[in-house]
Amino acid sequence: MKVIALLPEGSVSHEAVLHLFGDEPIQLLHCKQISDVFQATASGASQYSVIPIENTIEGSVSLHMDWLVHEVDIPMQVEWVYPSIQNLIGDREEFRSDSDRGLLDYSKVTKVLSHPVAMAQCMQFLKTHMPQAELEHVASTSEAVKLVKERPGERWAALGTALGAKTHGLDILANQVTDHDNNYTRFVLIGQEPLQLNPNDSAQDKTSVLVTLPEDFPGALHQVLSAFAWRKLNLSRIESRPTKKRLGSYYFYMDVLSSLESVLLQSAIGEIEALGCQVRILGSYPSYSNKN
Repeated sequence: MKVIALLPEGSVSHEAVLHLFGDEPIQLLHCKQISDVFQATASGASQYSVIPIENTIEGSVSLHMDWLVHEVDIPMQVEWVYPSIQNLIGDREEFRSDSDRGLLDYSKVTKVLSHPVAMAQCMQFLKTHMPQAELEHVASTSEAVKLVKERPGERWAALGTALGAKTHGLDILANQVTDHDNNYTRFVLIGQEPLQLNPNDSAQDKTSVLVTLPEDFPGALHQVLSAFAWRKLNLSRIESRPTKKRLGSYYFYMDVLSSLESVLLQSAIGEIEALGCQVRILGSYPSYSNKN
């Protein structure tokens, strides 16, 4: 049985990993902080960790990307996309309208808690329906729901998943309150061993590479991109992030739609290294981009 570390019970990560594995037997190791999720696999307490790395609305989760690059050396083994559906969660009795007990009065909400990424996905809803509410960021959507459960009578609400509401015995006050309908989160499963999933599932081969350019090399990025372009290797993502060594020093994170076993990709990497660039492979894995 595979041991998989992830954020607390009832989080989007929890829903996503259950979706990915389906009926396969797995043991879930729930962690409070994302740093604990990374460390669980780094220390051997789990075989794999579930890491959300990108969202339709908010883009890359920079903190998680930096952990993959700077703090641990654990390859990506699977990537998949899952809908990120946030709901307003709380105790329905605390928010019933004084004039019509069948309706809810959002003006009674004093505080809304959630993970900062989830909160950002719902700002239009919050500004429209409860501008008076204090907004507070916590480590996960699941922790937000748990805190609301632990403070009855405070008229707090949380933004979280339906699974989170069920886990902590609270009500869904409003369904699907994200500002956009096409809100998806990209997850990666990191671990030292390759993972075999259902071979009938269709997947795109993908390789994630980290390229650090040589200093004082005019046009270096152009030549790096040309190494992929003339071989017709498609880059689905390119992003710059600071190396944290000095101001103005960046590395480039790139997703290539190709297996690392491809002769074309191998030769492209060889050409890039010949330019004096440093290349680090973050993983070569199946990407279930339509697994939603």
